[in-house]
Amino acid sequence: MTLIPDHGPMQFGLFVAPQHYPKQNPTRALRRDLETLAYAESLGFVEGWVGEHHSTGHEIIASPEVFLAAAIERTQRMRLGTGVASLPYHHPFHVAQRAVLLDHLSMGRSILGVGPGSLPSDAAMIGVPWSETRDRMAESIDVILKLLTSEEGVTHHSPWFTLDDAYLQVKPFQQPTPELVFTSMESPFGPTLAGKYGAGLLSLGASSRRGYAALSNMWRIAEEQAAVHGNTVSRSQYRVVAFMHVAETRERAYAEVEKGFPRHMDYVANVSERTFAWMEEQAESNGAPEGPPVQPTVQQMIEGVRDTHLICVGDPDDAIAFIEHMYHAADGFGTLLVISGTDWAAQDAEFRSLELISREVMPHFQGSSRPMEIAVQRALATRGLRLGEQRESIKVASQKYVDAGGKVS
Repeated sequence: MTLIPDHGPMQFGLFVAPQHYPKQNPTRALRRDLETLAYAESLGFVEGWVGEHHSTGHEIIASPEVFLAAAIERTQRMRLGTGVASLPYHHPFHVAQRAVLLDHLSMGRSILGVGPGSLPSDAAMIGVPWSETRDRMAESIDVILKLLTSEEGVTHHSPWFTLDDAYLQVKPFQQPTPELVFTSMESPFGPTLAGKYGAGLLSLGASSRRGYAALSNMWRIAEEQAAVHGNTVSRSQYRVVAFMHVAETRERAYAEVEKGFPRHMDYVANVSERTFAWMEEQAESNGAPEGPPVQPTVQQMIEGVRDTHLICVGDPDDAIAFIEHMYHAADGFGTLLVISGTDWAAQDAEFRSLELISREVMPHFQGSSRPMEIAVQRALATRGLRLGEQRESIKVASQKYVDAGGKVS
């Protein structure tokens, strides 16, 4: 049965952190990300999000704005979001100016996604205390919105930045501002700000067990805070990310990620510093193994976390079941963002995965194939009658030919 959310058909997009394995040509990796966004647009993916990171050797896009400027020239319809701009790392005036420039270059296709930063090593290199990142972000976004919308100069003195009668000489293409989206994982920080400003929410929580369990709570907090501040929000503004790779069969999907999946999971569990190292969580839940560690096969690794619903490696039916479970766990959302740029599979295999998602998974959540299915059922229901009419018409036409003096062999 087709699952269509109450707020309208589910949308699909890409979330490109990216997370490339370091022993490769970085130039080619970045070009591949651009090619993937353009190809995804041709398949009906409507959004593309690009992250900001500065360390660990895997997540190599330092400026989502610069990258998205290149993506603008390779796409026509896809909306493009900073996923996210790490506000504590930048002067708010510069963030606001770059957001306006990107909005005009894209002619209104840009989304301003913001967050506190995700890698402590990023903050450490530039002297930003990790304990201050959330407070800095809250202070920064308030100033940024004033800059984007105010007809007057903005003055603000802070221990970490200064504005004196600052004014943006160009205002956004989208009025009053580009769509604003906050990120969330497990804490109420992002949802609280989303509600305060009537903004969207992008949840990275589906990549950890604790975050997955909090999916519904995150949007509930946003709704509650929106009511407190006199705003309204819709679940169509709620986006969640998902690790997915789809092939024609589950066995083929396993084979396609045989090399890349373990390599990426090693980064997630041992290098990235994030709290969503779900491979470690799964190992802890299973208890410490006896004897020396045994390297599991890719199939064992994938099936070992299948019941957590944190990843999907399988066929289109597996993908549909995976998304349905996530949708119900979140009590609904508007857009699913497929994580791209993990190098789980070769480029041609990733492109086939996106094509299968477009062809066989999206229709289940958008209802686009339903009219064709109904047309088939209608044709089958009247097939006997129509064939009889057809045969009778042929018989009549043949008899007319004979009656006119012709012959039918």
